[in-house]
Amino acid sequence: MIGIFHVLMWYFLLILYMGQIRGFFGTYEPVTYKAGCSLWGVIFIIAGVSIIRVARRPTPGVITFALIMNISCIITSVIASVLTTVELSTFNSVSYRNYGQAKLGREVSRILLLSYPLEISVALTHAIFSCMALTHHHEASLTAVPEELESTF
Repeated sequence: MIGIFHVLMWYFLLILYMGQIRGFFGTYEPVTYKAGCSLWGVIFIIAGVSIIRVARRPTPGVITFALIMNISCIITSVIASVLTTVELSTFNSVSYRNYGQAKLGREVSRILLLSYPLEISVALTHAIFSCMALTHHHEASLTAVPEELESTF
């Protein structure tokens, strides 16, 4: 859900910033827009799908993939949070024609900045439980071998 929200916000920002008029002071093009931070929501979507897949069939390979995707979500969210903070801390003057669009774009960035800690907490929680599931799966496979050997004698 967070990933879909981020992708839709990127589309909104795309339409918002493409409609700017080139003025004397220029247009507002923040670093998060140029880097496509909101489009990184695709990683959040893939991680969410992998979490659902783990819930249905918890095999070690699927759990490992979900763990990798959650770690990448955490890294992506931290990078996006830093870039958004840098964007919001600096504001160069823009043409008066583009001021409303720049202000609305900054408000969208503030909303996205609030959603990054939520993504970090969800991904971190699931990563911790994925590690626990992998160790439990590993311990269960280690105890299954001696039980098979005892039953053959």
